Amino acid sequence: MKESHLFYAPDVASSRALAEEEAAHAVRVLRIKEGDPLWVTDGLGRFYEGSASPAGSSKHPECYINVDTEREWQRPWPSAIHIAVAPTKNMDRIEWFAEKATEIGLDAIHFLDCANSERRVVKTERIEKIVVSAMKQSHKALKPVVSEMTRFKDFINQPFEGDKFIAHCYEQTDVATDDAATQTKHFLFDVVRRDVPTLILIGPEGDFSVDEVRMAHAAGFRSITLGESRLRTETAALIAVAHSNLKKTCNN
Repeated sequence: MKESHLFYAPDVASSRALAEEEAAHAVRVLRIKEGDPLWVTDGLGRFYEGSASPAGSSKHPECYINVDTEREWQRPWPSAIHIAVAPTKNMDRIEWFAEKATEIGLDAIHFLDCANSERRVVKTERIEKIVVSAMKQSHKALKPVVSEMTRFKDFINQPFEGDKFIAHCYEQTDVATDDAATQTKHFLFDVVRRDVPTLILIGPEGDFSVDEVRMAHAAGFRSITLGESRLRTETAALIAVAHSNLKKTCNN
């Protein structure tokens, strides 16, 4: 498809209507008229193509799609990628991560309240808008789930069917317990499996506490490294997305 604007309408399957902000952008900014091509996603993995049917007034514009074709988007990464990250004090940095991670491709962003967290509250409404914009810009049909802040202990005990990893800077001997003493700290790219869902925990600037790493081990998480460099939280989280996405989209 030639360069075109992708619109987001989560209820398009039933209502055929763009959301208020999307309709205003289509009618007021892009000057879309009756019969113009319209390309829409529901954010759940489907694209809808057809023609536009503007309505309403200039003050309260509406826009509907007359659907000609409906197709499922084949997600390039064959199994889910979840990143759980302790948000930074400066929200601009975590917003940057959410945008770039969505452009690369992932399924969910979770926020952790950890012992060393610099921020205890996240306004997910703002993050939702950022991931929607990034989804449209990168022409994807899957909007990542954005979860509310959750206490570390509560989060790691939630069910997850797949591989679970925790990235930290400790030596394994520093965090070893009886059941983790011989555990090897692998490079993330080497242990991500193409067809198995992946969940990765990324800690705050002060790292996870030793107790948190031990709790994660007890809950079935494996320690991983992202390389020799010390990374900022948002950089580490983005590298985790990139490595997981790349490994899952490789054919070997």
